[in-house]
Amino acid sequence: MSNEKTEDLIKYREYQGIQQIVGPLIFVENIHNVGYNELVEIKTDHGEKRIGQVLEANDNAAVIQVFEGTTGLTISETTVRFKGEPLRIPVSKEMLGRVFDGVGRPIDGSPEPIAKERWDVNGAPINPTARTYPTKFIQTGISAIDGMTTLVRGQKLPIFSGPGLSHNRLTAQIVRQAKIVGEDVSFAIVFAAMGVKHDVARYFIDNFKKTGVLENVVLFLSLADAPSVERLITPRTALTMAEYLAFKENMHVLVVLTDITNYCEALREISIARGEIPSRKSYPGYLYSDLSSLYERAGIVENATGSITQVPILSMPNDDISHPIPDLTGYITEGQIVLERDLFQKGIYPPISVLPSLSRLMKDGIGTGMTRDDHAHLASQLFAAYAKVKDVRALASVIGEEELTPLDNTYLKFGEAFESQFLSQREDEDRSIEETLNIGWKILSILPREELHRVTEEEMEKYYHNSTNGQIE
Repeated sequence: MSNEKTEDLIKYREYQGIQQIVGPLIFVENIHNVGYNELVEIKTDHGEKRIGQVLEANDNAAVIQVFEGTTGLTISETTVRFKGEPLRIPVSKEMLGRVFDGVGRPIDGSPEPIAKERWDVNGAPINPTARTYPTKFIQTGISAIDGMTTLVRGQKLPIFSGPGLSHNRLTAQIVRQAKIVGEDVSFAIVFAAMGVKHDVARYFIDNFKKTGVLENVVLFLSLADAPSVERLITPRTALTMAEYLAFKENMHVLVVLTDITNYCEALREISIARGEIPSRKSYPGYLYSDLSSLYERAGIVENATGSITQVPILSMPNDDISHPIPDLTGYITEGQIVLERDLFQKGIYPPISVLPSLSRLMKDGIGTGMTRDDHAHLASQLFAAYAKVKDVRALASVIGEEELTPLDNTYLKFGEAFESQFLSQREDEDRSIEETLNIGWKILSILPREELHRVTEEEMEKYYHNSTNGQIE
């Protein structure tokens, strides 16, 4: 055997035959020197090559997840080759405007991107002491978000939706309209879709092409008919691309991950195949730490020009906000935007329910020099008034509207205006933060001044008198 061949066998350990196939997993024994997350090349008896990743390894055995699935593999004829390194993807600024599958292979008909570097998809942990606190406002052009649950650069702000709600339309609008105002900075979007149907994927691609934003977006699509195990690597591939753009190309990057629920379903499938002890609703006990490994790859690093902001989208099974996926996500992220089915059924788009929605970093990204000096007080007053509307509606359902006081009826009028004029807007309507705040003041003018306890007299003198009794021109 030549020295070259010997060196090749040492570098890449190759084994003929496997012990077991369970779903998307294969089990290999009598191996040595294999590491966790190591890249694996699997060759079928027909010569077809697939790639996989080591999920678990000990002294003489390994469990491998196969990204293209295990259909067609045989126990005796399958060849497994351990590559001695983690899965890496090519990263380059030239990937903007391109569409890739879940593991970073182009699916848009164009050739492989030319890249000088290949980065580990598992990322590098960020030292918490090296993080910088997020304080810069990102404008989405959507009043319910910009005005009430403001997105801040470097934040993790998920959208909690439900089956059949308009989260895909909202996601596309955020991608089209998100921008950093008042600064001359490079801004890009990394979009990752997991387990989406072909028509949904086509909707996103066509929408971005038609509106001209595709050239500033990198798309990673793991379609519904792709092996479910591919969904586990898709968000990591996308976040690796985002880290390159942010910390190598000094860009500000917005990462949109949809649908996290599909990701967690794939994680549960793999966990069951591995025979692990299940936790809540059969999800693995490490669901929290696994989600953390995704969400914590957002933020701003000290002395770095770029940043990564995350907007994960997850559809809550049965609209249950206490389900393990939204429950654990809420612990890790800095708030949530919740979509409401009642608003959706009333024809309101986007159907954002502002009362359970929250942006924990909002207070640090709004105000003088960032949005406007009255923003915080206005948002608080709108929130309090709309909460009162909910109470009045509940009372009216019991005693009837004809028994309500004149003030209660005024609140009902405010609630209708808030939903139809502030919350509701067209999909192609890109409102500036000034427009959003002005609409808020016009709606507040429906209420008597003595009901506005959360805004200052100076703010009312400046903005309340500029109102037109809640009628938007």
